[in-house]
Amino acid sequence: MSTGRPQGEGRAVPGSAALSRPGLRGREAELERLRALVEAVRDGEGGTIALLLGEPGIGKTVLLQETVSIARAHGFVVSHGRAEELHELAPLASLASGLLHGDPPLLSSTDFADLAGHHDQRIWLVERLAQLVEERSAGTPVLIAVDDVQWADPLSRFALSVMPARLLSSPVLWLLTGRNDPELYGQGPRTTTLPLRPLSDTALAELARDVLGGNVPTRVAELLDGAGGNPFLAAEMLTGIAASGAETSEPPERLVLGVRDRLADLRPDTLHFLRIGSVLGRAFSLADAAALCGRPASGLSAEVDEAIAAALLHDDGERLRFRHDLLRQAVYADLAPSVRRALHREAASRLVAAGRSSTDAVPHLLKSAEPGDQEAIGLLGTAAADVMAVMPDLAADLAVRALELVPPLAPMVFDVGERAIVALTRAGRYTQARDTGDTLLARQPPLDVFARLQCVLGDTLWHLDDVHELTRRSTAALAAVTDPTIRARLTARQALARSRGRDLGAARETGERALAEAERSGDREARVLALWGLGEIALNAGDCAAAVEHHTALSVFDSAFLPEEAVARIHMDDFDTVRRLLRTAGDAPLRPAMLMWAQGTLNMGLGRLDDADADLVTAERLEADLHVPGNLVNIRVNRGLIALLRGDREAAREHLEVVRATVAERPNTGNHATHQYFEAAVADADGDHAAAAELVRSVQRDHPFLRWRLLRPHVVQAVRIALRGGDRNLAEDLAAQAAEHAIRNPSVPTAQGTAAHAAGLVNADHGLLERSVRVLLTGPRPLHLAAASADLGRALLAAGDPAATPALTRAHDIYAQAGADAEADRVRAAPERATSRSGRRTGGLRPRPGQGWDALTASERKVARLIAAGHTNRSAAEALVVSPHTVNTHLASIFRKLSVRSRVHLARIVLAEGDAGTATGG
Repeated sequence: MSTGRPQGEGRAVPGSAALSRPGLRGREAELERLRALVEAVRDGEGGTIALLLGEPGIGKTVLLQETVSIARAHGFVVSHGRAEELHELAPLASLASGLLHGDPPLLSSTDFADLAGHHDQRIWLVERLAQLVEERSAGTPVLIAVDDVQWADPLSRFALSVMPARLLSSPVLWLLTGRNDPELYGQGPRTTTLPLRPLSDTALAELARDVLGGNVPTRVAELLDGAGGNPFLAAEMLTGIAASGAETSEPPERLVLGVRDRLADLRPDTLHFLRIGSVLGRAFSLADAAALCGRPASGLSAEVDEAIAAALLHDDGERLRFRHDLLRQAVYADLAPSVRRALHREAASRLVAAGRSSTDAVPHLLKSAEPGDQEAIGLLGTAAADVMAVMPDLAADLAVRALELVPPLAPMVFDVGERAIVALTRAGRYTQARDTGDTLLARQPPLDVFARLQCVLGDTLWHLDDVHELTRRSTAALAAVTDPTIRARLTARQALARSRGRDLGAARETGERALAEAERSGDREARVLALWGLGEIALNAGDCAAAVEHHTALSVFDSAFLPEEAVARIHMDDFDTVRRLLRTAGDAPLRPAMLMWAQGTLNMGLGRLDDADADLVTAERLEADLHVPGNLVNIRVNRGLIALLRGDREAAREHLEVVRATVAERPNTGNHATHQYFEAAVADADGDHAAAAELVRSVQRDHPFLRWRLLRPHVVQAVRIALRGGDRNLAEDLAAQAAEHAIRNPSVPTAQGTAAHAAGLVNADHGLLERSVRVLLTGPRPLHLAAASADLGRALLAAGDPAATPALTRAHDIYAQAGADAEADRVRAAPERATSRSGRRTGGLRPRPGQGWDALTASERKVARLIAAGHTNRSAAEALVVSPHTVNTHLASIFRKLSVRSRVHLARIVLAEGDAGTATGG
């Protein structure tokens, strides 16, 4: 036998049960590892993923089925699904095929109907699905198995890449089989990958004895070499040998030759029926095959019976299925390419004629449609629109394919091309969208079409942050447009672009004109764009009240913009309203990453640094899940500033490296300014005050549209940087900006107090610093109050004024409560007598350890106690009035810090701590 395969591998494990079914010989070691994973999950070791990878016929499905049986014997609730090659357009079909069918099913039909109602919100759907699985696994371990995951629809793939990480603490075993293509799987921690290699000669001999009985003749052993260690091919050969003897069975070099021999014995009608079936997929309905055959289903019973008798098909009660995909591929490969294409095209037409959806017909069109096929172009466009919200990349591929089928000179090319631009932009493929649009524009379309194309390209250019080109193109299009709806949209796009410019007054006029045009045209998109533009202009101009007005109107009109309203109200110090807004949003299917950004911004304002950091981690994770890290720079900058407040310069530098890499990969005006300010803060912390001052100066000089938006929460720190860097002019300029901002926002305590604070630092004026403290005491931002109190205390201390002590004490207590350890230590570094009082610890703050119970933040301890008490993530979130996303983030951090793998382990640690605090009280 062959020397290219191991000779001894695959022997039975001592004490293991005999494995006589084809496919299990030689897989004893893999099966034992799978059995151990099942038992570990059953025993409370937390969730885990197992990947079975290998070529077709290598034994993945048989191992999966055996593991399903083992899990059921251990009391698991099992979801056993299968992905189908031609079902990639049906959202969540691959997972749903198992979730809804079982004894008992993992999800009820009511649960799934609720999910289907929100299929256009990927993050919400997957989080809700994870919650349902978590609740189902609370008392019973769960196995979720998906076979042939390489064919999974994009939404199922997305769920499989996200959900295992969400459910690591729950007793859920994920078992996925697929071809050797690891990038399809969301591999992460606690993933066991089992690559299935060809069977050893020993295992093949055992397999032969199972089928033939007795000793294996030398001739049979030689013939088995032709199987290449593939158990399915070997079993097929052995079946043929058992039927006709080794001397008359030739070892086929390809399975297709063997199947061709088997097909040759079939009646022509049965052969035609099988070929039709191979075009429809591994599993197909008799009705679809009958329609494609042009015969009634009742007239195909003889063909079905003969195919089943030949061991090519089996009937699962709902559909006919090729016994193995290799058999289907062999039948399919035996068709001439032109015949395949014709059958696929006919299949698409007949499915449409039978009333089936575009998602059923389009997979066949992708294999058969030719340029000029009007029906295919229309169906591809319909399918792209149907799946765009939930599977944007697939939608973009379908829209681009539709455009490729349009003859270059056909008038419809512009309509189809417009839809392709929209789909590519929604998928985040901005450069391809712009190039597609420019190719269409190069064909010199009519003026109204020119304006329409420039209108949809406006969204593309906005995401590319090419505001100069957006302004230029929208201006040119406005000169050509006659359609009032397109005019309103173009004007609104122009207002958005001008929100990034130097003349915000002109931008505001453009925005107001856009809103008026939107109202006259009655166009929803134009109204949304106009209100959004006006809100952006107001924020960049520092007019907080106007920003709230416009963003509130936008949020009422379109609830997806609730995060923008929340952020605008945070700038107004209206924290109570923001809390109510975020509570009403809950886990509704809005924009969860932006909601978490708003929550993090609120918690930063409230001085809850640990919670803010967790919110920002969650926002970044949600963006990463969707592969649209549009806010990554802002998230990392804020996490870096939190790290500096804590005194963790190493973490701050790590965040800075991410920011640098992101800005280098995607240059962006706003990102550049934010990056420059963060560089200044890190340089100042490192003692390079001159470099820090120059960086702040560059923000002031190069990014005027961000002066109010970026620096207003950090203006006092920027003034300090300027003064330490010896640039008094810069400090005065910053203080003047703060004063102008206070004039614009007379009802905002933070604006008033910050202006007084900045002026007090520049002018060394105790009175202004005292005024700053008085005003900030009426506001909601403790860290701003602490900063003003610290500067006042230092000034009074230098003057020998005993009033320094209470000012410094207040600053220290606020910083310490917030976890701003570095700032608390700086305050304490003033003479010890200024902050010491009876019973007070006077040493430096002990840094929080990285591991163990003491490493947990207060919020993490609350979550740990609730989870240990039996709460699900969802019920814990409800008890703490936070998002389930935040609980997920806290739980991941808890598991890392405590080095635990499951809720069972966590409960033991919480019990061992014997902490008397309640779950919600500390």
